[in-house]
Amino acid sequence: MTETDGEDQLALLPPPARVRAVARKATPPKAKKPVEPAEVDPVARVLVDVPLAHLDRPFDYTVPATMADDAQPGVRVKVRFAGQDVDGFVIERAATTEHTGRLQPLRRVVSPEPVLTPDVAALTAAVAGRYAGTRSDVLRLAVPPRHATVEKQPSQPAPPIEASVDLDLVKHYPGGVEVLDGLADGAPRAVWTVVPGDDWAAILAESVVATALAGRGALVCVPDHRDLDRLDAALTARLGEGRHVVLQADAGPAKRYRAFLAISRGAVRVVIGTRAAAFAPVRDLGLVAIWDDGDDLHDEPRAPYPHAREVLLMRAQETGCAAVLAAHARSVEAEYLLRTGWATEVVAPRELVRERISVGLTGDSERDLARDAAARSARLPSEAHQLLRDAVQHGPVLVQAPRVGYATRLACDHCRTPALCSVCHGPLRLRGPSRPPECAWCATQAPGWTCPECGGRGLRAPVLGDARTAEEIGRALPGVLVRQSSSGERVIAEVDDQPAIVVATAGAEPVARGGYAAVLLLDTWLLLGRADLRATEEALRRWSNAAALVRSPAAGGAVLAVGESAHPGLQALIRWDPAGLARREIDERVSAHLPPASRVATVTGEPDDLEGALPTLELPAGAEVLGPVAVETRDARDEEQVRYVVRVPRASGPALSAALQQLQAQRSARKLPHLRVEVDPAELG
Repeated sequence: MTETDGEDQLALLPPPARVRAVARKATPPKAKKPVEPAEVDPVARVLVDVPLAHLDRPFDYTVPATMADDAQPGVRVKVRFAGQDVDGFVIERAATTEHTGRLQPLRRVVSPEPVLTPDVAALTAAVAGRYAGTRSDVLRLAVPPRHATVEKQPSQPAPPIEASVDLDLVKHYPGGVEVLDGLADGAPRAVWTVVPGDDWAAILAESVVATALAGRGALVCVPDHRDLDRLDAALTARLGEGRHVVLQADAGPAKRYRAFLAISRGAVRVVIGTRAAAFAPVRDLGLVAIWDDGDDLHDEPRAPYPHAREVLLMRAQETGCAAVLAAHARSVEAEYLLRTGWATEVVAPRELVRERISVGLTGDSERDLARDAAARSARLPSEAHQLLRDAVQHGPVLVQAPRVGYATRLACDHCRTPALCSVCHGPLRLRGPSRPPECAWCATQAPGWTCPECGGRGLRAPVLGDARTAEEIGRALPGVLVRQSSSGERVIAEVDDQPAIVVATAGAEPVARGGYAAVLLLDTWLLLGRADLRATEEALRRWSNAAALVRSPAAGGAVLAVGESAHPGLQALIRWDPAGLARREIDERVSAHLPPASRVATVTGEPDDLEGALPTLELPAGAEVLGPVAVETRDARDEEQVRYVVRVPRASGPALSAALQQLQAQRSARKLPHLRVEVDPAELG
């Protein structure tokens, strides 16, 4: 539009509006008042909270003189980015910048509290690189949301520790005393297999005491709140009140932030928590430890999906602190640390193991079939019934059922065809004895189901849940109290020593005072039959955690599993040899080029997106691309997705992660759909 055209347009306006328009046109825009920069280090490098991979780097801003004292490394700030105010963290102050243009000033300092320490800032960068993610995603896991009221309150320093190390607790473990002694002035690294009958929480608490007495910090991660309660009680008994903090995501914003500030301010140096605690900013870190590292609760379900064990090991490697991985079973990753010489093994002698645990098997041997012809097909063979009847007279008995619910899968009673929903083709299930079948995916009821193969209308339940198991046992043992503890529904933390049957799903087994009189492991085939790389390892871990709750054989305790004796997982359980199974699994993984011997990543997305993305992926030498494989969805309306698996030698793992990060950055810059990338996923399917 020319100047003449503009005057013609003004002439069309009514007189008052014409005067205002002319005034606006004649008045030049106000020049912004220049910001006076700080005299010292006037440049702040800010990690901006933007979830775009191509913007995952620090940006330089001017530090106004008015903010010079507060805008220190680690504080939260507001900055102008892409035309809007966004959050960020100052990670560095500098005297100069490489940016050639004019720097935007910091908008404001949200709080002068330095919540991102240099160690944790470096850790978030390393974790993002390891898992091909962005630092902004990792920072959300590492630094909890701010709670202004709590931030204004001082953190009370922990009282001096007056305890002494109790070496008697671990003297029956060859190498156990050496680990505790080494925590005083060294950095031992141990894979500790806790024998049944020992209190794992007490052993870890003793490790913390040894570290704290040396004036160093300790950090312990456990799978869930029940384990956290046990360790909290053990530490309180050994250290006293106020000498450690509990850090967990579901504690509530105020309580969680209060605990976090006590750590970051250095008021407390002993921290326990669930997976989010792996990033805790512990001062002078001397020990990182984890209980039951094979538990999938340690695996973060949010991008970039880091595992607490790997985060802790990265911290141990970077800081040179001690590391302890303790469990009743043994993960293949822990075994790999032993194989490479990174850690040493702490395990009880075989003679002590035999004194502490005895595991029997029923349902498959020739002797079982001779005594009970239906033993192979019966869910509760006669020997299992006899164990329940006899053991419950002497105390509580634990029955482990792998599935939650009533009848979790249904099939045709005549031809055994799986019963599927007519709407979404999901599996049908029963949620109670008087309820009609319903879909486990979309909840559509199917009261008049008919088999599409044979026309039959009868249904059977090849897979029974804990509710149906409790119902069956209650009928078989009238007058006996039957209790249920189910994952995600109603979990019981502890039971007393009174006679009762406790039916629990894997991971929800209560602790019994004085130990269980017996433990019965049902449906072992179900855990072993999972279509997963870790099926055998995970099955043994769940069985071991349940069996370890039993009394010793000398006190009458017994463990009985129902399953096939030839399976390596059950053989390892009978011999109580988790190390042997882990070594076997490692050998198979090495020959198959699978983790942890190799590094694997999965890339999931819509077929067209992946077909366009993979040719641009700059993979290291020796990489293999497997797929595509269709990804199952539970909703027919979902877009079709496929998954590729990329496999490289372990030494090329960092190069693979860097290539995947670069791929995401390129796609982000071109505004292409985000792909789901997981490095060393917990499940390969």
